Amino acid sequence: MANFGRELTGREDALPGYVRLMVATMEPEMAALTGDSHYATVEPSSNPEDAVSGIVFEITEQELVAADRYEEDAEYRRIVVTLRSGDRAWVYFRA
Repeated sequence: MANFGRELTGREDALPGYVRLMVATMEPEMAALTGDSHYATVEPSSNPEDAVSGIVFEITEQELVAADRYEEDAEYRRIVVTLRSGDRAWVYFRA
């Protein structure tokens, strides 16, 4: 609701060949704003059995532009990946 002004619908899937990491927030103002001292990110794994489970959301082009703006401040970048289901999706990860 806070980012897109509507509740998103999604479905479960997984990102094979990646692992989920928790990274310490380096910016005190961001930690104060979010209330979190760590944030989640993904990175490629050398183990092909690794996978990150999550939810795939369908968003509009306008919402994708808004997501890009939101993530660029945190120095995330968007890439296209192939999910376990075979579907392709955008994923943001720390550059």
